[in-house]
Amino acid sequence: MYSAETQLVDALPKMAEAAASQELASAFEHHLEETRGHVSRLESIFNQIGEKSSGETCEAMKGLIKEGEILVKAEGDPDVRDAGLIGAAQRVEHYEMAGYGTARSLARRLGE
Repeated sequence: MYSAETQLVDALPKMAEAAASQELASAFEHHLEETRGHVSRLESIFNQIGEKSSGETCEAMKGLIKEGEILVKAEGDPDVRDAGLIGAAQRVEHYEMAGYGTARSLARRLGE
């Protein structure tokens, strides 16, 4: 999850810049701030359990971001590109929810 979140910190500003709709750009900027909070919280958790926050690269998030980058570079109707960016963001969000749900379940099973 840490790798996924840090990758998003880099990707979200590009998505915000590519958005034609100011409302969508603002949503990406808001998500960026939330994501920075997630990174900070994860770093705190790693510190509490005495582990390093670095580790393996999240290849799934890397792929989701790559799909988003294709849309960032896409030409054509700005509204269609925005719709694609929204879809990419929804896929990322669902991936995050699944990852955090799994992490929570594992932590509970471990008594954390």
